[in-house]
Amino acid sequence: MRVALVILSLALAACSPQTPTKTGTMPGLDGHFDFATLEVVNDAGKALTFDVYLAEDFDQHRRGLMFVRDMPETTGMLFIYEEIDVRSIWMKNTYIPLDIVFARDDGSVINIVRDATPQTLNSNRSTEPARYVLELNGGTTRRLAIGTNSRLLWEKR
Repeated sequence: MRVALVILSLALAACSPQTPTKTGTMPGLDGHFDFATLEVVNDAGKALTFDVYLAEDFDQHRRGLMFVRDMPETTGMLFIYEEIDVRSIWMKNTYIPLDIVFARDDGSVINIVRDATPQTLNSNRSTEPARYVLELNGGTTRRLAIGTNSRLLWEKR
């Protein structure tokens, strides 16, 4: 009976939603992505700070925020691409609505797809070639006045 309870406890823990640890990161993503601080200067010129996971290679781009069930308000994922190109993001196996921010090489925002529908294969595209894609919780860009006059700023490696 004791073994069954331990196995059940482990199974429930594995299925529980992603929650931040004391360091502000999410256990399901740690170890798979580097973590950085990103500043977004919104349309009103106000600097906003986000903790972001960095998706820098093909496998990380493909995984993205799939299977994440909960994300802290000031956390997101920044996709960094080597080549500038029209970008397309889908929401397959993504359980939370996301705002998808497409940005140029200089960090200026091209366009935003707001509240992308979870668990769909809809193509959410940039309207012109982009180097970066920032994913935030759905509703964040509207609430914080992040728009096409905004800019993403961070220490690039």
